[in-house]
Amino acid sequence: MQYLHTMIRVTDPDATIRFFEVLGLKEVRRMENERGRFTLIFLAADEDMNAPGERAKAEVELTYNWPNEGEAGEVYTGGRNFGHLAYRVDNIYDTCQRLQDAGYTINRPPRDGHMAFVRTPDNISIELLQKGELPPQEPWASMPNTGEW
Repeated sequence: MQYLHTMIRVTDPDATIRFFEVLGLKEVRRMENERGRFTLIFLAADEDMNAPGERAKAEVELTYNWPNEGEAGEVYTGGRNFGHLAYRVDNIYDTCQRLQDAGYTINRPPRDGHMAFVRTPDNISIELLQKGELPPQEPWASMPNTGEW
């Protein structure tokens, strides 16, 4: 068995791509399906990339279902759009600072130097896990949770 990708449905592909780019992922391919009225956008981290022409080891698939003309896009609730994605990062403090500087809320700060949660523009939880160990560090160590994660 081989892990291929995790799919999440999105309402604003550009906003979601910007979020994942700040996190460190890049778009690796895109498929527009005119008949099915959807777009698939695949993203991957550099360390998950394979040789040119091969699929990445692990990808996030963003699925954008096109709204009908004159209608608002679909609203996803419950488990329809997913639970959370998890990424191991080299420095959780630097990653959280980069996200915060770009205007994203760190919902569960890395108080312990090990784990944090942030949400995409479509409210998908992203779990960040520290590679190795870092000691607790301010301002993160005393920062409260914000909203849900």
